[in-house]
Amino acid sequence: MRARPAPLVIGHRGAPGYRPEHTAAAYALAFALGADAVEPDLVASKDGVLVLRHENEISGTTDVADRPEFADRRTTREVDGEALTGWFTEDFTWAELATLRARERLPLVRQASATFDDRYPILRFRDLLDLVDAASDDAGRPLGVVAEIKHATHFAAAGLPLDELLVAELADAGWTDNRGLVVESFEPTVLRQLHERGFPGKRVYLLEDAGAPADRVAAHGSAAAAYATDLTLRGLYALGSGAADPSARVDGISVETALVLASGSVSVSLFEDDDGSIDIGAVTSDLVDLAHSAGLSVYTWTLRPENAMLPAEFRTAGREDEWGDWRRLFSILLHSGVDGVFADHPDLAVAVRDGR
Repeated sequence: MRARPAPLVIGHRGAPGYRPEHTAAAYALAFALGADAVEPDLVASKDGVLVLRHENEISGTTDVADRPEFADRRTTREVDGEALTGWFTEDFTWAELATLRARERLPLVRQASATFDDRYPILRFRDLLDLVDAASDDAGRPLGVVAEIKHATHFAAAGLPLDELLVAELADAGWTDNRGLVVESFEPTVLRQLHERGFPGKRVYLLEDAGAPADRVAAHGSAAAAYATDLTLRGLYALGSGAADPSARVDGISVETALVLASGSVSVSLFEDDDGSIDIGAVTSDLVDLAHSAGLSVYTWTLRPENAMLPAEFRTAGREDEWGDWRRLFSILLHSGVDGVFADHPDLAVAVRDGR
């Protein structure tokens, strides 16, 4: 049986373990540390510009709350069924957003990254595409983008269809072929819409271990089919090789690490003892094998080394911001058969993957 390629290491919002996420510094550092691709989150401005932010509510990732000229923009809004109070990208033009500065989203856990607060502006998607083109030239190899569309149903209701904006942006930037381009979303509707618009890259469905997609909830309320239905064998085949409608078929799924680590049947090869035996003390679920059998690639998120971010089994004695038994966790995930991992510290994932 032919071995699968080594999994891709994807800089999750750049390299936010070292620099505030979604900044040019974070993305450039991710590539310098060996990432094969980077993952931006896409939201929209009032004038239809795709902006890179973790969420459309930006009080925790920018200095907007300290800007008196924007004090009157603070509001409460429902996003995907949750009431949020703060400042929202869809209430600002890009020219206004461009004046803001980025801040570390987890300052207590990542105090070193927080020392770079307010140094960098926030970016448009177009800025990142230009950065990836330049980084690919410097690296002498094609580097990829795995873009997550955030809150598609919410933005569509506001007159900002993210699928339309994305396809237009790619055309303007000359990204009209599949050059390592992937788009992912927790909402299958926008993935179908991208197919119908002739999106040139791969489409990946993000899945959680609880809840239901916001687009299904908006359409069906409490009767909406949960993510759990997509994670069954029948559900996986309906997404992959068994899809009756080409627009409903996706290229892969992207799941949280708990779904890969969940108690299951397959032990993973990790560390060799002196006698050549393997000892890891953990097992993985059969999800990766089931998804592959349905013709789907599998990505997992997010590899992080800090105790506060690790499953209980991998935490060590010490502060929340100190690093736990991250190498063992990373090894389990990177040897689980997944096709790619998202990492906040890309160098750590690359080191484990490459045996360094």
